[in-house]
Amino acid sequence: MPDDLRVTDRLLIPGGELRERFSRSSGPGGQGVNTADSRVELSFDVAGSPTIPPDLRARAVARLAGRLVDGVLTIAASEYRAQLANREAARERLVALLRAAIAPPPPPRRQTKPSRAAKQRRLDEKRRRSELKKGRRLDRGQQ
Repeated sequence: MPDDLRVTDRLLIPGGELRERFSRSSGPGGQGVNTADSRVELSFDVAGSPTIPPDLRARAVARLAGRLVDGVLTIAASEYRAQLANREAARERLVALLRAAIAPPPPPRRQTKPSRAAKQRRLDEKRRRSELKKGRRLDRGQQ
């Protein structure tokens, strides 16, 4: 597994900026549950990374603000029993989070008004629905 992490075609995070910690996973595991450190915590210092350009770094820090602790993003993976599979899962999640965080903002919405025909269709449907419901009512005077 290469240590470098490719986020986009222009952004490559060197392996030296990533920190991995291993610990025991919770849950069932049989005989190996007390010996295998398969849980992975992958940490990346988003705010202090020299690799990310300043404009993208500011955008990522703003979008990931709720997940950062002192500018560091930590991903934990423990869904697999194998440490290597958990390392791969943590790396994939980190890449997905960073891609979403540095993506450009969507274009602003252009406000539009409904056309005259659309307004008329809406009113016609309301009238039709009203007539349908009126036809279902019992006439109070005929009981």
